[in-house]
Amino acid sequence: MPLSSPVFRTRRSLIAAGGSSLLLAACGFHLRGVRDLPFVTVYINANPYAEMTAQIRRAIEAQSTTQVIESPKDAEAILDITENRVEKVILSLNSAGRVREYQLRQRFSFRVRTPKNEEIAPVSTIEVRRDQTFNDAEVLAKQEEEQLLYTEMQGDVVQQLLRRLQAIKARKG
Repeated sequence: MPLSSPVFRTRRSLIAAGGSSLLLAACGFHLRGVRDLPFVTVYINANPYAEMTAQIRRAIEAQSTTQVIESPKDAEAILDITENRVEKVILSLNSAGRVREYQLRQRFSFRVRTPKNEEIAPVSTIEVRRDQTFNDAEVLAKQEEEQLLYTEMQGDVVQQLLRRLQAIKARKG
């Protein structure tokens, strides 16, 4: 059979795919699966943070078996969001005194308790920072980049929150 035949190319592709799979498996890589949160139902108490609440709700429902419910008295745990502050700070200036670089920051604090107000997890804070260069000639592009960075930061906070909620089980049990 010639080396350029379709059958040989298909076999070669299968061998390459299998080898790649083995390499990925050997390095410990695996797809993110369902997170095992330590409670069956949770209520999210975050009145002034509606956008963040919606993203947390979607993440919990998509990545775990825990249900987010509407009534705090029926929940096994209550997630209180105590702070979600976003700020933009000047990091450096150029020789003309114009902004050259900003730092975008997000500070998110939460605690977990029972409906009877017994503490499951004390107030914990997640801080995320991103640096962004700035150029007066590219104002619109930099505004879009800033929005993308804030969106990415919010997603990062949600994933860190889920990891911390998952870790509560280890301390509880």
